Amino acid sequence: MTTTDLAGVLDFLRAAEALKTQMRSGFTSSGQPESVAEHTWRLCLMAVVLADQFPGIDFARLIRICVVHDLGEAIGGDVPAIHQSPDAPKSDRERRDLLQLLVPLPAAKRDELTALWDEYEAAATPEARLAKALDKLETILQHTQGKNPPDFDYRFNLGYGRQYTEAPPLIAALREVLDRETLRRAEEG
Repeated sequence: MTTTDLAGVLDFLRAAEALKTQMRSGFTSSGQPESVAEHTWRLCLMAVVLADQFPGIDFARLIRICVVHDLGEAIGGDVPAIHQSPDAPKSDRERRDLLQLLVPLPAAKRDELTALWDEYEAAATPEARLAKALDKLETILQHTQGKNPPDFDYRFNLGYGRQYTEAPPLIAALREVLDRETLRRAEEG
């Protein structure tokens, strides 16, 4: 790696730091807004904890997909699912932002990270489908344990990401548990 490449890597990492302060719609159990980086960290932790339950999965690829899946949000922020519009797909904007964020990197690294992001968006491989399922489950998990505002719409989560969490059986079982917790929180609120 050349000195110029290293400078580009550092520029990219500095820009990606924005994920630490880019807030999502969820709240932590202490009531603080959750950052994109915090969401990504626990998504990766879920992958680590559950990886041995998916023996055909390339774990390194799964983790790489999890790490890059929300990188574009460093620029444009997160658009909560409840506020997304089919007329302005989140993925189009997020991909443009991702490409902008990746500019300082060497071309081969830009291409690699873009391909991982595209793989995730298309749910094109077993690893991408598992990353998508875990991503949806992590979001619902956070909503069930977060100290959310009084008007929080828990019931929205009952349909959220369902197409990605119906299989395999372990993912479906996790979804079932989280749906019960979601209903409990909805009824309490």
